[in-house]
Amino acid sequence: MGLEPEVMCGSQPEDIINTIYGHVKNGFKFNSEEPLSHKTEDYISDPLLSDQAFCLVYVVDANLVQTLNEKLTDKLCIIRTRCSEKRIPQVIVMTKVDLVCPLVSKDLRKIYTSKKIREKMQVCSDKIGVPMNHIFPVKNYSEEIDTDDDADVLILKALDQIVNLANDRLRDAASN
Repeated sequence: MGLEPEVMCGSQPEDIINTIYGHVKNGFKFNSEEPLSHKTEDYISDPLLSDQAFCLVYVVDANLVQTLNEKLTDKLCIIRTRCSEKRIPQVIVMTKVDLVCPLVSKDLRKIYTSKKIREKMQVCSDKIGVPMNHIFPVKNYSEEIDTDDDADVLILKALDQIVNLANDRLRDAASN
């Protein structure tokens, strides 16, 4: 399940937060009408470090950034705020950037010089609240048969940054 704008549709913010914090037992069946609470048997009150997440990754379609529903951004704000309280780093992987900018579609190396991509990143940052330096634009593989080094570099760089941020947070959590 993904997040949906409607109140009781899709994943619920509390379920996502509980999952990130490590409060959800393995195999738990999520219910969009009734979020997990500390009163249920599937709730882990004192999760191990290995049960917790150390980086939250939002995957956002660059074509849909402008149209993010206010109700959906409110849900994202709840999640972002609660994760920020625990100093969990958050990043956005902004997909399908080649469909947003013809310049980038022709040459992926121009991704960080494209005004259209920068505008999309700024809107993403404003709506979700993640800083610009934690937004990683990538090109999806959708019709290609062979790999593309330029697309791979973007994806691998995003992954590298996510792993580094998660690693830093893990070290911080382990030392506390």
